[in-house]
Amino acid sequence: MKLIEQDEVSSLLSMAKCIDIMEATLADLATGKAKQSLRSVFPIDDRNVLGMMPGLLIDENIVGTKMITVFPENHEQGLPSHQGFVFLFDAQTGKPLAMVDAEEITTIRTAAVSAVATHYLADKSASVLTVLGTGLQARSHIDAMLQVRPITDIHLWGRSKDHADHLQKELQEKYELPIYVHETVQSAVQHADIICTVTASVDPILRGEWIKSGAHINAVGACRASDRELDSALVKKSQLFVDRIESAVHEAGDYLIPLEEGEISADHILGELGDLIVGKVQGRKTKEEITLFKSLGLAIEDVAVAHFIYKQSKQGG
Repeated sequence: MKLIEQDEVSSLLSMAKCIDIMEATLADLATGKAKQSLRSVFPIDDRNVLGMMPGLLIDENIVGTKMITVFPENHEQGLPSHQGFVFLFDAQTGKPLAMVDAEEITTIRTAAVSAVATHYLADKSASVLTVLGTGLQARSHIDAMLQVRPITDIHLWGRSKDHADHLQKELQEKYELPIYVHETVQSAVQHADIICTVTASVDPILRGEWIKSGAHINAVGACRASDRELDSALVKKSQLFVDRIESAVHEAGDYLIPLEEGEISADHILGELGDLIVGKVQGRKTKEEITLFKSLGLAIEDVAVAHFIYKQSKQGG
């Protein structure tokens, strides 16, 4: 069995390639060429969990599972919040093939899926990007958004002003774009065409009254039924799409809490991202509507990326 560690994952997986893999994989899921089951989440304590996520790539004869710990407060200790491995097996013989570091896969593929959603849902001219959060996902989402829209300026907000200032400095060395740090979320999002929420917040940080018409939102941070980053008013006024309905109705507090409050109905979810890709549902209908993609992360995404990395590693890159 091949062991592929973080440095090799980083060297073999570009954001642009990962976006292509995610688009193809989500299309396969929508058309039955890939299968997965709802992830199993084992609570370690009140805040931290161990997750197990299986999936099958039918045409590739690959089955795998991601096993990962999620410790949201790790950022305060300088550690990643998501750590673990993706295990790959031959689906015909059951032979173990590879154990691939999941931290970098999670970082890149999460943002790549948001990029696919942005490609299909954001207005074509969307150019002002706001990122709420200052961790690894903030960095990867900026990279991903630059791949799919003509971004002209970037706005940042984080709970720690020092972290936001550090991120600004880092980004200014990498991109030739104006980058601004804001002290409030409202200030950061008021002119945004695209908003990515990538925080560890369990309570709403983004309110519907602050969002301009025509904006697109990728809601990424909250991944439990009790947690959310968006207030109910924002979800209610948005055209909502998800990565997987089965996951959303069990795990997405950004959907479940407004539903419980009676602010939205069960049919507020308009479709899955894979359905958009294959044309089963329609995305943005007008320039004025607000579109929202609620991301939870899917097993099949991790398995597909790990399989690509495994093949590249066998071929020597």
